[in-house]
Amino acid sequence: MTDLPPDRLRGDALLLVPDVTLTPDGPLERHAVLVRNGVFRDVGPVERVVRTDPSLTPVRLPGHVLMPGFVDAHHHLTQSFGGSLAFGEPSEIFRRVWVPLERALDEESAYVAAKLAALESLRGGFTTVAESGTRATVDVDVVAAAARDAGVRCVLGLVCNDAPDGTGQDKDPQTVLRAAEQHLARYGGDDLIRPALAVSVPEAATAHTLAATARLAAEAGMVVQIHVNEHLVAVERSLVRHGLRPLEHLHQVGALGPQLLAAHATLLTPAEVTLLADSGAAVSYNPVASAWKGNAVAPATTFAERGIRFGLGTDGTRGDGFRLADAAEFAQRLTYGLASGDSSCGAGWTWWERATAGGADAVGLGPRAGRITPGAAADFLLADIGGPEMQPSWDLPWELVRRGNRDQLTAVFVAGRLRLWRGWPPDWDGPALVRRAAELAPRVVRRAGVTRAHPTSVTARQRTATPHASPSPHTPPPAPAPASHHTSPDTTVPSLGGWR
Repeated sequence: MTDLPPDRLRGDALLLVPDVTLTPDGPLERHAVLVRNGVFRDVGPVERVVRTDPSLTPVRLPGHVLMPGFVDAHHHLTQSFGGSLAFGEPSEIFRRVWVPLERALDEESAYVAAKLAALESLRGGFTTVAESGTRATVDVDVVAAAARDAGVRCVLGLVCNDAPDGTGQDKDPQTVLRAAEQHLARYGGDDLIRPALAVSVPEAATAHTLAATARLAAEAGMVVQIHVNEHLVAVERSLVRHGLRPLEHLHQVGALGPQLLAAHATLLTPAEVTLLADSGAAVSYNPVASAWKGNAVAPATTFAERGIRFGLGTDGTRGDGFRLADAAEFAQRLTYGLASGDSSCGAGWTWWERATAGGADAVGLGPRAGRITPGAAADFLLADIGGPEMQPSWDLPWELVRRGNRDQLTAVFVAGRLRLWRGWPPDWDGPALVRRAAELAPRVVRRAGVTRAHPTSVTARQRTATPHASPSPHTPPPAPAPASHHTSPDTTVPSLGGWR
C-alpha cells in the first residue's frame, strides 16, 4: 500500500478490502468493508460486499489489517502541557501539578493544549477519548472545539464539584446542577461530541449533587466520570469523613449505577468488587497511570470474571493504544498472574476487546463504536502487519497486544473520515500546532506555580554522583537546571521543584 495516495481514502462512500479484518468474531481474511456517511454499512466476504454497490471501486489494502480504533476511557485533554512534570512524583499530584496547571490556561492555551492531546491520541490509534473534566476556567466548549477540529470523538465531561476538596471553593449546588442539565443537552446534533458529567473525586461533591448528577446522567443515557479509590490517602480521607470508603459512599448516597464510569478503582475490597458487579457500573482500568503515579493496580482480570464492565484509559500518560493494551496485560501478569500461576492472564483477545468495544461500552457509547460491524460508527485503523514484528502471524490479537506499535498505523478514520495519514492530519497543519504548543506551554507553566516533590532527572543524577555536596534537609537545594531541548532562552521554564 506504499503507493496508495490518501485521496483514494476520502469520500462519503468507501469500499475497502484489507488482507485481514478484525471483527467481533475475530480476524477474518478475504473480507471487505463498506463505509457510507460515517457508518459501517456492510462487512462480509469480498465477493458479496463488492456486489452490494457496483458503482464503488474496491480499494485494495495489501499487508494491512482493518481494525477498530482504540477507545481511551479516561483522559485529561487540557493537561498536555504538563507532560513529564508528573514523572517520578508521589501520588495525588493533581493538587500540586494538574489543578494549578489547568487553572493557568486561558482560552487559546486551553484550546491548543486540548488539540495537542487529541492529536497525540490520534497518532496512537485512539478514535475516541473520554475527557473527564477540565479545571480550566474557560467554557468547556473550548475543549469540544479542539477535539472536533482535531477529528477525534470525545465523551466530554463537565466538572460538577460543589464541595471544597482542597483545590477550590464550594459552589451553589443548584447552579452546578443547572449547568449539568444544560451541558447534557448542548451537543445533541454533534457527530463527534457526546456530553457527560464529572466529579473529580467523591469528596468534591455533596451527597445531594452526587445523587442528582447520577440521576441526570442516567435519564439522558450518559455517564458520570469520577476518580474512585485511586489513592490510599483518598480512601483514608473518606473513612475519616464518612466512615465509608469512596465507592461505599457513592453506593450509600445513590450514585452507584450503570451511569457511573469509575476511573482507576485500584484499591478495592472484595465487598466493593461485588458492589461494582451488582450495580452495573463501569471502570476505566488505567495501568500506565498506576505504574507512573498510583498506589495499586486495578484487579482487571477479576472484573472480567465478575462481569464488570471496563475499558482501558491513559489518564493522559501517553497516547499510544498499542502500548496501553500491552501495559494492561503486563500489569495484570505482574500483580496477579504470576502469584497465581495464571499464564494466560486474560489472553490477547481480552485486552484487545477492552481497548476497543469494552471501552466504548464503558464510556457510554454502547455498540455504536469500537466494533467493525454493520451499523457502528466507522472509527477504524489501517495498520501495516507486513513487517517483521507481525510475520509469521499465528495469533493476531496477541501479536497486536504484545508487538503492535503505533508506527505501524498507516491511516486513522473517525466517523468514516480520514483523520490521520502516516502520523499527521491530511487536512490541517499538525506541525504548526506542535510549534504553537511549544511556545505557549512554558508561559502557562510559569503562571501556574506548579510544585514538584522531586527535581529533574538530570539534577537527581548530579546529586547522586556527588552525595557529599547535597544540602542539609533544612536547606532548600539549588534549583534544577531548565531543560533546553524544546525551549529557547526567552521561553525557558524556570525551576519547578518543591524547593522554593
